[in-house]
Amino acid sequence: MNAFAENVIAGSIDYLVAHYRDQPDLEALARRAGYEHTHFQKLFREKVGISPKRLVQYMSYKHARDLLASGHTTEEAASAAGLSGTGRLYDLFVSCEALTPGTAQEKGKGLTVTYGFHPSPLGEIMVATTKRGVCYLGFLVNEDKEVPVMRMKSHLPRAIFKEDSKATESAAQEILKIWSGHGEKDHKLKLDLQGTNFQIQVWQALLKIPLGETVTYQDIAQKIGRPKSMRAVGNAVGANPVSLLIPCHRVIRSTGIIDNYGWGSPRKKAILAMESAIAGHL
Repeated sequence: MNAFAENVIAGSIDYLVAHYRDQPDLEALARRAGYEHTHFQKLFREKVGISPKRLVQYMSYKHARDLLASGHTTEEAASAAGLSGTGRLYDLFVSCEALTPGTAQEKGKGLTVTYGFHPSPLGEIMVATTKRGVCYLGFLVNEDKEVPVMRMKSHLPRAIFKEDSKATESAAQEILKIWSGHGEKDHKLKLDLQGTNFQIQVWQALLKIPLGETVTYQDIAQKIGRPKSMRAVGNAVGANPVSLLIPCHRVIRSTGIIDNYGWGSPRKKAILAMESAIAGHL
């Protein structure tokens, strides 16, 4: 798929995330993208893994909740899946280490952060890096690029920022390879995370959730040996600066409700739908 088509599909995903409640049909999406509808559907399935209609169905609240309620949502199930399919566990491909308390409190002081936007099967992603590794990953909100930029700057208020998509392209490609289950074990992607020891502990637990699976906040709290700290776990999940790569979207409420995602519940539903397709659950 050429770069133009990749941008078209990424833009279509962002449009669906912002407007899925309107139930846009295939012809409308194809017309918006400038393609004949049959060709557009072929491109979409090739890049995303499922049809536009299937994605919209999944993102509809009842359908999404039903799919998750019928799947594996316990920590035991996730552990079992990890043992039988470790090739898709993120922690094999990502290096995630805690910073010293002093470094965490500096809020990016002395850091130069380079960021760029890249098309992906999940929509356009914003990837930011320092000389130590990937430090931030975000999505467009309501098709607006300024939202992830402002959130990144709020996360690292004392850093220096520069936009250079060419400089972050290789990191973006590696992130998407890891997400889709094609990471390389002998080449771990380094992260430069600004977080407390507790947050890093939670984020490391998130890295072990297999693609296509979901767990609850209680599951994570028990996994790290803090069964009564669900609120603190929830706060740590929400503070994750590298969404997708550290898969906080795979944590749901025990009721199966899909919400509490910094980039919006529609985006969370879309990501879970695509992951289920990759894992063969759809």
